[in-house]
Amino acid sequence: MSRLNRRSFIRHSAVALGAMTFGASALQGLIARRARAMSDGSASLQASRGEGGYGPLSPVTSHNTGETMLELPPKFAYTVFGKKGGLMSDGHPTPAAHDGMAAFSAEDGMVRLLRNHEINTGSPVEAIGNQSAAYDPTAPGGVTTLIVDPRTRELVRDFVSVGGTLHNCAGGPTPWGSWITCEETTMGTDRFFSARWLQYLGGYDRNHGYCFEVPADAEESVAAEPLTGMGRFVHEAIAVDPATGAVYETEDQNPCGFFQYLPDHPGELARGGRLRMLAVEDQPGYDTRSGQTMGTVLPVTWVEIEDPDPAGAGLDRNLVYKEGADKGGAAFDRLEGCWYGNGRIFFTSTRGGDERLGQVWEFQPDGEDKGVLTLLFESPDASLMAAPDNVCVSPRGGLIVCEDNRDGVQHIRGLTKDGRVFDVARDVAGIAYRGEFAGATFSPDGETLFVNMQRPGLTYAIWGPWQEGAV
Repeated sequence: MSRLNRRSFIRHSAVALGAMTFGASALQGLIARRARAMSDGSASLQASRGEGGYGPLSPVTSHNTGETMLELPPKFAYTVFGKKGGLMSDGHPTPAAHDGMAAFSAEDGMVRLLRNHEINTGSPVEAIGNQSAAYDPTAPGGVTTLIVDPRTRELVRDFVSVGGTLHNCAGGPTPWGSWITCEETTMGTDRFFSARWLQYLGGYDRNHGYCFEVPADAEESVAAEPLTGMGRFVHEAIAVDPATGAVYETEDQNPCGFFQYLPDHPGELARGGRLRMLAVEDQPGYDTRSGQTMGTVLPVTWVEIEDPDPAGAGLDRNLVYKEGADKGGAAFDRLEGCWYGNGRIFFTSTRGGDERLGQVWEFQPDGEDKGVLTLLFESPDASLMAAPDNVCVSPRGGLIVCEDNRDGVQHIRGLTKDGRVFDVARDVAGIAYRGEFAGATFSPDGETLFVNMQRPGLTYAIWGPWQEGAV
């Protein structure tokens, strides 16, 4: 990170702490909505136009390519760019499998997008981008940086900013101006036979399963190094609490844990820290995956992870979780998206809940050691929400949720402050590819929602009268 970005950490933190408004009053509304849904049906959980939603969706032609790729509410538009295989400004082809992403302000008025590529071949292949800067020259995942003009919503320049990582799923922005990219695998130098895939996997030059920090202002591929203190497990996303500098991490396994990394030096993650796993106070081994009541407040404590980088993780991806579970840590079902807003961390369980259609959780930290966990939303019906994945908090305080619904058409859903769901977008382009929306993030001015379609591999910029609804 540049010295300027480090010095501005406190200033950024103060802005972030006051920016979002999804708070305690919203929780009461969510509880009331859930109670009505239990008696009246899921219709009471829907937000129509004028109540937070934006109205019915219909096919819309792309503003810059003439393709019909999305269905959107009235008066909304979009551009599409950054397609898989297209030649980037650095001469490399755009990698596949677009996933997690965040938007940053650039000094020239442009918007910088840092975008993950969830590529995992299972065995060694050539890294993307500059080979000399690659963490592992045999791993094909990584991060690309896109410079976008906020006036035209079109691509100006793009390049590989990190190569040689593996299965880069999600991650998250930091308040000091960087992107944390997370590997959703623990494959590495160990080679093993997979009964599921009927082939040998692994055998990479270096171990994987880590988080990496990427400066948002990088102008070329950087030689990123793993943040080993943040754990070696099946990472999904992170969110930073600017009040303490603590980093919260999700894990995409079933069962899995929700983790907290306390850096020894806030804002300087590579200098070491402590990894801990969430536990429910006085209820060791608490299972959140079913039988939960929306609105119930669970006091939280933490158990220490003494071996965040276990030597055997390449062969057993659950070692970090097992240590936490043995000490009383709570179990979740496939934790995915994670985002900070108004002093809270919002995260999703893509298969949690009695119907296994997904949950949206809120954690409100109280300093480093305490806090409360609340189930904000649990989907009772796939028509409302199915398999919530990446999530972000909008400038107006609502939640944007990307679906990874392998059993139906993919949506971007919105969640109002009082717990009602509405449609933001429906996929047209990715249906044949069984694609998923990913990487939702708003531009710094709040006017544009950027989001990826993982397959066939492209990025959208969506804009319209956001002020008329909850996001």
